[in-house]
Amino acid sequence: MRSNFNERGFKPQRNQFSDNEPKPLPLGEKCNYLCPYFRCNKRALMIQTKYAKGSPYKVGFCRWVGDTCITGDCQYAYCEKRALLPGNKCAFAVNKKDGNKDDLEKELKEEDDYENKVKELISKKLGKKDVDLI
Repeated sequence: MRSNFNERGFKPQRNQFSDNEPKPLPLGEKCNYLCPYFRCNKRALMIQTKYAKGSPYKVGFCRWVGDTCITGDCQYAYCEKRALLPGNKCAFAVNKKDGNKDDLEKELKEEDDYENKVKELISKKLGKKDVDLI
């Protein structure tokens, strides 16, 4: 009989999402009320199926307010996986930047170029005097 524990007696770590577990459904970087992890703290979220020109589509309806759900902008919205970030963004959809050094170097170069252009303009206005003193 096979057990769930390895030889040391610990359970092996699972992947973030197993085969049986549903995947998050963000819309771009925004949170989505159709995501299986999106919850309403008031338990007022109701998914309605509406029809337009014969094709069905789903709409989140808030029974507490009596209007469509505003997703992550609502103060009662939360994510079971704690992936709801400020600004109605989903942590699963936000891309992690690996090349921070490259981005930083590019920004510094752009700032230096901007400073040099400003110095040139000031020196032209002042009649080619020393700009380093400014």
